[in-house]
Amino acid sequence: MSILDGLPVVLLVHAHPDDETLTTGALAAELVARGTRVTLLTASRGERGEVVAGPLSGLEGTAALARVREDELDRATQVLGIADRFWLGQAPARAEGRPPRRYRDSGMTWIREGLAGPAAAGDADALAVAPLDEVTADVVALIGHVRPALVISYDHGGGYGHPDHVRMHEAARAACLAGQTPFAEIVLEPAADAEWLDLEARRTVTTAALRCYRSQLTVTGDDLHLVHSGGQHEAITTSIGLRAR
Repeated sequence: MSILDGLPVVLLVHAHPDDETLTTGALAAELVARGTRVTLLTASRGERGEVVAGPLSGLEGTAALARVREDELDRATQVLGIADRFWLGQAPARAEGRPPRRYRDSGMTWIREGLAGPAAAGDADALAVAPLDEVTADVVALIGHVRPALVISYDHGGGYGHPDHVRMHEAARAACLAGQTPFAEIVLEPAADAEWLDLEARRTVTTAALRCYRSQLTVTGDDLHLVHSGGQHEAITTSIGLRAR
């Protein structure tokens, strides 16, 4: 029996545009193929991210970058078959009685290869410095609207340490505990206490969704690897683990 069996609705909780595809693209496509309605919560527009060298380079650090990444997210989620997507801080992903707010990308710095930490300076409205109870209340509001059978988000380390990923893990898990909603965290390597899913059959759709993110990454000609905007090379993986918490 799989953790994916019999799920009418699943909510994916992510920090920035492209996270849903890089980490859970194959998983989303698999759930859709199983007849599950997949919904997505994205916390920020990735405003502080780097841009792939080339025609879009001039977008880096500008307000226009957020609009481009919104469009990339729209196209990628359509490719994956995600039914609904929401922005954190905007209804229905906003606690009742609070005015809408826009959580901004907090940025990050590399501590060492594969491990990120907080940026040297951040905006006052950055996600990582927002009160955890406020972020949690917004996730609770969306869970009440979507009523998922399972919420999926990062592990306690945010996958690779990005402060926004860590904050969304904290908020998603706290929201699920508050409402007794099942929660599963993403596991990047096989582990005894996690279900490992080999979703190679979803490679084509995952790669097609990744290609929507022209400002953020480049898929190589063999469709097996990608190059991030910062120059890091990575194999496109269709395997993922889920740990129920």
